[in-house]
Amino acid sequence: MSRKLILVVEDDRVVSRDIQLQLRNIGYDVAGAGVSGEEAIAMAASQKPDLVLMDIRLEGDMDGIQAATTIRERMRVPIVYLTAYADDETVRRAGESEPFGYLLKPFEETQLRAAIEMALYKHAAEKRLHESERRYATTLSSIGDAVIATDSAGLITFMNPVAEGLTKWKMAEALGQPVVNIFRIINEDSRQTVEDPVAKVLRLGTIVGLANHTLLIAKDGTEIHIDDSGAPIIDDHGEISGAVLVFRDIGHRKQMDDALRQAQADLALVGRLTRLGELAASIAHEVNQPLTAIVSNAETCLRYLEQAKAAAERMSQNSHRAGEVVRSIRSLAGNAPDKFTEINLNDVVMEVVGLLRGEIKRHGASVETSLTPVPPLVQGDRVQLQQVVLNLVMNALEAMSAAAVSTRTISIGSHRPEESEIELFVSDTGPGLGPVDGERVFDAMFTTKREGMGLGLSICRSIIEAHGGTIKADIPQFEPGATFRFSLPLANGNLAK
Repeated sequence: MSRKLILVVEDDRVVSRDIQLQLRNIGYDVAGAGVSGEEAIAMAASQKPDLVLMDIRLEGDMDGIQAATTIRERMRVPIVYLTAYADDETVRRAGESEPFGYLLKPFEETQLRAAIEMALYKHAAEKRLHESERRYATTLSSIGDAVIATDSAGLITFMNPVAEGLTKWKMAEALGQPVVNIFRIINEDSRQTVEDPVAKVLRLGTIVGLANHTLLIAKDGTEIHIDDSGAPIIDDHGEISGAVLVFRDIGHRKQMDDALRQAQADLALVGRLTRLGELAASIAHEVNQPLTAIVSNAETCLRYLEQAKAAAERMSQNSHRAGEVVRSIRSLAGNAPDKFTEINLNDVVMEVVGLLRGEIKRHGASVETSLTPVPPLVQGDRVQLQQVVLNLVMNALEAMSAAAVSTRTISIGSHRPEESEIELFVSDTGPGLGPVDGERVFDAMFTTKREGMGLGLSICRSIIEAHGGTIKADIPQFEPGATFRFSLPLANGNLAK
């Protein structure tokens, strides 16, 4: 172990030499000897001693207490006072400088050794404590969550930069303030103040969390969705000495949850509407035939029965009006493109894959995508096109799950067979559909599933045709798997009318 370096500051040069001799006798090195406070500060800065033996009465304008205070503040070097004075005022002033010892002259060599050893030990412990505090502060400052610490009275003792950013309070402003002044929270729905979590932690002595729908009101009035937890700080005696709050901004997560719920609701709605459209189209087809006969008969009456002309004209007019109603129903079922917008088809695919991520995992399947790098922009209805891709992917998952296949992979890709159109395909490694006509699978009420309704692919075809595109199925006769592909005109091409 290296010998400790001691700086001696004593204005009596005879006493100073005697102290230096004692230090060397008990195994210490002497960094130097000063006689004034100014000299002591300069020598401490240049020699960097392990400890300073400081006389209180020194030459010059600065006494030992003033010099010791400066050395402690600048260099954190431990100080042991050597003095012949022990009056109350001197002891009080010396204590304020946080010395590590106080020796009254004259003293024995053993007393000097004991004072130095105790001072060095206390300084090492203090140094370890400071290092621990720095590690603690650095750790809390670098984590991604906001952290606020308080004492047992609920007054703030620490805030990390994330907490400063969310509350809009600087730690220097917040220190010593009640936490409720800085961490102001309300319920999003009732707008009522939520119970202070620090007070709850201090009262119960357990970890607590905030209820859902909690808003943090920042210093500038900004409202931030948060969740958090609070925990007690327990001292060495098992007593609660304070609390720690950890909280985070969940605004982005809440937006994602809201968007997901809305997408699921939209997909469910479009499914119901498209089924209604198929049914309306079927009714329109059946009703239109007798209406055509009525119109024909009415027109015959107009030509040959002069006396029934007025009645026949009314019949013809009403029949044409009914035909218009039916055609409007068929137009609704056909998803007329009067409200289409420009859509990136690649985005539609990735939105559906994200929406079905849990379902894909549940079926033990994987999805591979090979989408065209140039964004394929089409004119259409985003929700309806999502419904098409969702139907095709769900059909693939159900087909692979119904059979004992070793690999369950869905491939989704897109390419441009022509300049004016984009083609997208969905393939699977399932058992295939067997010897089935590729056109027939799109007929309404046709299904190969035991509990299927036979409407999914029929709806897909209706949506794609309403968008001016085509859809078809590639069903290999002697190989597993199936591929469904549809093409749509690009936004800068000619949309099918």
